Amino acid sequence: MNNSALVMIEFQREWLDPSIGKLDRLMQDRAQFARSQEGARRALAAARQYGIAVVHVPCLFKPGYPEIGGGLGGGLFRAIPNAGTWTSDGGQFAAGFEPLPGEFVVEGRVGASAFASSNLDIYLRTNRLDTLYLAGYALHVCVESTLRHGHDLGYAMHVLEDACSAFTPEQRRHVLEDVVHHYGHHLTAAHFAEQLHAAELAVR
Repeated sequence: MNNSALVMIEFQREWLDPSIGKLDRLMQDRAQFARSQEGARRALAAARQYGIAVVHVPCLFKPGYPEIGGGLGGGLFRAIPNAGTWTSDGGQFAAGFEPLPGEFVVEGRVGASAFASSNLDIYLRTNRLDTLYLAGYALHVCVESTLRHGHDLGYAMHVLEDACSAFTPEQRRHVLEDVVHHYGHHLTAAHFAEQLHAAELAVR
């Protein structure tokens, strides 16, 4: 699986530190949210253990949000400045999910997809990584956007279903049952770790 990468989307304090983050309250399904953090830790540990690429995709804006017109646009480009999210402390990586030396941190991202205006695609292509495993937040927004975008760029896409969380059970069900199969596959973090173990055994 040397052509694979674990893509960690928005494992930042804005989601994962309720003491300062503003988005924690959006997670209505608290059990799903808790499971996603446990699954993400398992996936991240497995990727590091077996030596596959780990890519961190933060959401981070400059003060005043000049990258997105200061809130003059629509959708997320208006909602994010209005909420005052993804700057300063909320943009820091959450405890336990900080990048290690040598792990790639995406820069330049502007948009829901991890590929939007970022250096992710060129990093993956120059490192011959064509199979992506997605973890992160929110399942029905940025993870789904990355899934669709990656598929259209020609990558083999996989969603780690218990390393992501939507706001509600209904949103999660819709993505996993009605969306993912059009663009890739979904599997658990445990299955992901088993695949990595099996791949290592196969080359011994």
